[in-house]
Amino acid sequence: MEGKERQVVVSALQFACSDDISTNVAAAERLVREAHAKGANIVLIQELFEGYYFCQAQREDFFQRAKPYKNHPTIARMQMLAKELGVVIPVSFFEEANNAHYNSIAIIDADGTDLGIYRKSHIPDGPGYQEKFYFNPGDTGFKVFHTKFAKIGVAICWDQWFPEAARAMVLQGAEVLFYPTAIGSEPQDQGLDSRDHWKRVMQGHAGANVVPLVASNRIGKEIIETEHGPSQITFYGNSFIAGPTGEIVAEADDKAEAVLVANFDLEKIKSKRQSWGVFRDRRPDLYKVLLTMDGNL
Repeated sequence: MEGKERQVVVSALQFACSDDISTNVAAAERLVREAHAKGANIVLIQELFEGYYFCQAQREDFFQRAKPYKNHPTIARMQMLAKELGVVIPVSFFEEANNAHYNSIAIIDADGTDLGIYRKSHIPDGPGYQEKFYFNPGDTGFKVFHTKFAKIGVAICWDQWFPEAARAMVLQGAEVLFYPTAIGSEPQDQGLDSRDHWKRVMQGHAGANVVPLVASNRIGKEIIETEHGPSQITFYGNSFIAGPTGEIVAEADDKAEAVLVANFDLEKIKSKRQSWGVFRDRRPDLYKVLLTMDGNL
């Protein structure tokens, strides 16, 4: 007996950001339209695409970049675009919530409906990536969004280094994982290149959970004035789409604007995931150590 099919076409965008909101939002819209023309159903835009990645510096004036979730102009524009094209668009933004601030993402369904937000859970703090100055740790928990085309899990950048996040989303039914990102060179060590490590970790999430995974990263050189002088990051792109065994099925380079697309049969992948046994043979009763910081129960 032939099994049923449920096809979905996912896309990852990649482009260089200026520090002008209107220019960047227009670029994102242009590339979403290009992805739609290639058949995409779900289109991922990179992290904090409205401007430069400002977390290179600890500057009070950069808090002015945050806006409330309600009536956010970029989210509203992407809602109109999603409805026009019939595509799902996760929209990354710097959220102001009274006196709290979050690195957040709103999930826009194919009819323009806002399905809610996820707030970044893991907040990095290192040279060039000083996010703890700006962002409270997310309080939403890991979520799955029921879109027209698939149940999706969406986490943000540094979240992608934590296998617990990927597993939590797939346990809740996520059929595809999405990670918008801003990552590149390390200002304190220009010889450090994390791109292959970055890709392999997420390929492992795809393979360990038997789901496709989509990662979108920016490109270009960005210079931010800090209290110690200018700081520079060259973002390495390499956006990619991985299949359910961790194989890379579409990949961008480190310099060019890109619109990646890949097609997956979610029913076929579901059958493979069920038969592979990694969820059947889990032992949650033995994983209590994961609830500790030091490994001591």
